[in-house]
Amino acid sequence: MPMRFCCLVVLFLALQMSAASAGSLRVAPTTLDLIAPDSAAVLRLRNDAAAPMHVQVRVFRWSQSGGQDRFEPTRDVVASPPATQLSPGVDYTIRVVRTARTPVRGEESYRVVVDQLPDPAKRRAGAVNLVVRHSIPVFFRAPDAAPARVALGLVRMDGQLLLVARNQGASRLRLADVVLLSGGGVVGRDEGLTGYVLGGASMQWPIRTSGRVGAGPLVMRAQSHLGPIETSLAIQRR
Repeated sequence: MPMRFCCLVVLFLALQMSAASAGSLRVAPTTLDLIAPDSAAVLRLRNDAAAPMHVQVRVFRWSQSGGQDRFEPTRDVVASPPATQLSPGVDYTIRVVRTARTPVRGEESYRVVVDQLPDPAKRRAGAVNLVVRHSIPVFFRAPDAAPARVALGLVRMDGQLLLVARNQGASRLRLADVVLLSGGGVVGRDEGLTGYVLGGASMQWPIRTSGRVGAGPLVMRAQSHLGPIETSLAIQRR
């Protein structure tokens, strides 16, 4: 089931709900990173709305294929409780546990998806309910897992400029705040989270450009969870 998750995705499931209520579910932390033999962590949920809300918690195994994120249901990692009602202003704890008996090899990637469920009592004909989804990356990593080893490139395809990342390491790389420069001036950027490239996978992301971009090479600057990146990239055609 290919899906692309952000840390916070607003789903339009019906036609009306206050913006304050739509943003009232908080989840922390935004990433879980465990090194074996650690196999359990907690998420903290809080309802900032004035009324109780129901939430559902699910876990998906996260892989990447063909430049796309893919998510599949799994029993190797579980979240408890899988559903609960959150009272206003109260903190709740969700336990995330790796139950698989096999040792962690390299790095395993999952997503814990916390959904605010629509209140059936508030549904009205011709109305839209806004509910909130949080998607939390979860990583279980072996102590000897090879670090990320990522080759970056730029590809021009169908009039679009793509940033391509190929990771030959066993651990992920998180990219954000990508900026492309030519002659000292900014010619392209992708603000905020660009995405992850998991160990042994390849990903590509469109980069918004300003006007016509020459053949390069371009200087790329970006932030990663391992530190800042600066490199020179030529543009290829596909």
